[in-house]
Amino acid sequence: MSAYKTNEKVQEIFAEYGGTAKNTGSTEGQIALFTFRIKELSAHLQTNKKDHSCRRTLLSLVGKRRRLLQYLSKKDITKYRAIIEKLGIRK
Repeated sequence: MSAYKTNEKVQEIFAEYGGTAKNTGSTEGQIALFTFRIKELSAHLQTNKKDHSCRRTLLSLVGKRRRLLQYLSKKDITKYRAIIEKLGIRK
């Protein structure tokens, strides 16, 4: 596991967005976790511009988050609007 993504941080994210710390399968929790990882990798890439494997990971995470958001918008539009408002990821 990455140094920035400790078990405590993951449990905290899922407790806040997924309902409980054990509910790691919730769509909202996964979107929040991907958002956290995207922010950390973006900060890393600001200083390490030539880290191409990190850039590839970042792009794959953005794609996964986009697909989950698309799924959530079709499944429950109110939860979708709440999660994007809470995370501040869309306009």
